[in-house]
Amino acid sequence: MKMLIKTLIALFFLLSLLHNSDGQFEDYCIADEQTPEDVLEEAKKWACSNGADCSAIGENGTCYLPNTVKDHSSYAFNSYYQNMKHKGGSCYFNAAAIISDLDPSHDSCKFESLP
Repeated sequence: MKMLIKTLIALFFLLSLLHNSDGQFEDYCIADEQTPEDVLEEAKKWACSNGADCSAIGENGTCYLPNTVKDHSSYAFNSYYQNMKHKGGSCYFNAAAIISDLDPSHDSCKFESLP
């Protein structure tokens, strides 16, 4: 019984470290830097056609710059993931994306993280 209590306390402590300030986990779906650009581009197109809001990565959008395949793909992947994760969507994109707990937002470009 003592071992169970110690394990639960350790688990509680570990989980408390993983929470952000409002008690929610934050996770972001971003492009894997090892993925070739052509694979990222195809996956980005798929995400934008299947649930991602890609308006921010359009030419005048808040996340257009930096104008790279990796950055645009990360935004599209995260938008899809946040919009679809509670409906069975994942952050896989044929192994082109990874989950990160680091917020990739920059300047006026804000990445969503929904509980």
